[in-house]
Amino acid sequence: MDSIVVTGGNRLNGTIRISGAKNAALPLMIASLLTSESLVLQNVPHLADVESLIRILTNHGVDYRVEGKRKDHNGQMGRNISFRAGEIVDTTAPYDLVSRMRASFWVIGPLLARMHKAKVSLPGGCAIGTRPVDLFIDSLQALGATMTIENGYVIAEAPGGLKGATFRFPKVSVGATHVAMMAATLASGRTVLENAAREPEVVDLANCLIAMGARISGHGTSSITIDGVEALHGATHTVLPDRIETGTYAMAVAMTGGDVLLEGASAPLLQKALDVLVEAGVGVEETNEGIRITRNGGALKPVNVITEPFPGFPTDLQAQFMALMTMAEGTSRITETIFENRFMHVQELARLGANISLDGQTAIVKGVRQLKGAPVMATDLRASVSLVIAGLVAEGQTTVNRVYHLDRGFEHLEQKLSGCGAIVERVSS
Repeated sequence: MDSIVVTGGNRLNGTIRISGAKNAALPLMIASLLTSESLVLQNVPHLADVESLIRILTNHGVDYRVEGKRKDHNGQMGRNISFRAGEIVDTTAPYDLVSRMRASFWVIGPLLARMHKAKVSLPGGCAIGTRPVDLFIDSLQALGATMTIENGYVIAEAPGGLKGATFRFPKVSVGATHVAMMAATLASGRTVLENAAREPEVVDLANCLIAMGARISGHGTSSITIDGVEALHGATHTVLPDRIETGTYAMAVAMTGGDVLLEGASAPLLQKALDVLVEAGVGVEETNEGIRITRNGGALKPVNVITEPFPGFPTDLQAQFMALMTMAEGTSRITETIFENRFMHVQELARLGANISLDGQTAIVKGVRQLKGAPVMATDLRASVSLVIAGLVAEGQTTVNRVYHLDRGFEHLEQKLSGCGAIVERVSS
């Protein structure tokens, strides 16, 4: 099993190209099930989760091919991939595939909309919380589907097709919004989704569906209206830049000091996180090429944050920001409101010398003068990269174990950091 060894002490200077967003690419790929024509997605990141979903889609009969690649000055790649579900050969998503990645459960919406039936395994547990699928089931039932759970599978049927309806999510859910919106595109009549997620990835999916012939309005607000159509057609769509990757590298630069251009990044996708960095004493400048992050000698100031749905501070940047605050001059409070059990990185940061205590869903972080390298264990995707960020300034070497988590969501992490002066190496055991 691979590990990443980080030798701390180097500032980051240079350019990092921001990849296509994993959290946008996955639902866009799943949307290919809604049409028999080709959906071409540009700027698809090369990630373990993307490869896992490709295997799931081919199980349903989706053909795919890589149509082109983009190469930047660091030799990093972004792919154009064509997906074509000419014929759905299987409406069952088995446990051995779904259990590898929760987002694969989302195929239930397009399969039900197009084929009027689906049998999808429950995704199982999750390291950062239970993340139940009740919102998915409730929204599809509102559209007229019959939903039953048998032997660990959700069995969905809509013999006459889905019917438009008004559904209000009892809590904001990005995944459930994705699924209900995709399902409603082929439902008869009008669907209104209230208290819908406003995240940029939801907007990106809506824009792609519109390019495929869907009739959608209100995306980007808490009320999305979908007027169903008989069929969708093919389209070409570019995956938006990854706001979580952007925020992660911004915090890495803030941690080490230096000057880095995050090429291709879009500030409106993570404005709250950028505002928090400015409050912490970090330089943030929007340019025609992306976002420039600087910190040259100034101390980090403590900042209190609360994770919230978009446009608030993203839960997927909470661990990275906590790593940053371990070196601030003072005490910060970080409150997690989205997922339970998302403080598992606290004990690993403590192994590096961080001073963090927990009070319910709030972490109290008292800044220290120096972190020291040590072996640490990655517990989930965002927690693992927070340990890399801490290792960039820790004295000596930090070895991050179980980095398969990183491969799920960060494209060419070692190359991007080492290209800006970090000493980062992947080691195979």
